[in-house]
Amino acid sequence: MKIKSANFVISNTDISKCPKADKAEFAFIGRSNVGKSSLINCLTERKSLAKTSSTPGKTQLINHFEINNNWYLVDLPGYGYAKVSKTSRSKWGKMIEEYLKKRENLLCTFVLVDSRHEPQKVDMEFMNWMGKNGIPFVIIFTKSDKQSHTKLQSNIAKYRKIMRKNWEELPTMIATSSDDGRGREDVLDFIEEVAEGFMSGTGN
Repeated sequence: MKIKSANFVISNTDISKCPKADKAEFAFIGRSNVGKSSLINCLTERKSLAKTSSTPGKTQLINHFEINNNWYLVDLPGYGYAKVSKTSRSKWGKMIEEYLKKRENLLCTFVLVDSRHEPQKVDMEFMNWMGKNGIPFVIIFTKSDKQSHTKLQSNIAKYRKIMRKNWEELPTMIATSSDDGRGREDVLDFIEEVAEGFMSGTGN
């Protein structure tokens, strides 16, 4: 997929204010500092489409971007950041939960995890919640260039081992790097394939 245009549409905390659900939609979420904004900028080849920050928990809104005038990319608030107040975490949690459960044109959510680390409890809890609620997702392993191929594959294997205990079918897993671009085409090809199915189903 060639990204010809990428435009910011709206930021909000209310699902009712999201753009009309007439285009395929793909969301990105993960723990703070997992490299979400950098990946979004890498995918779209725009240096500052999503705002990167050295302050964890910076993204506090549902951010919609329209890609190629054809589908929406959604940047969701990070989760699991301890220094954010409990009130804020609770509010973000309810907002994210409502969006993930009720956004009818959301076709897939990309859950980002840091490939340098073994499976983290907060990530596994979130993915298990997604599974229990029947919300499709793909696991994106970020920063895959920051360790050896052997280490990367070892950590991915640990995710597979843990998930096989409770999952009949494992989600798609893609290793990426915002620095060298690895995995970019894999993510975009996945989006293109799923989006085409949505558009053909709506008659567009």
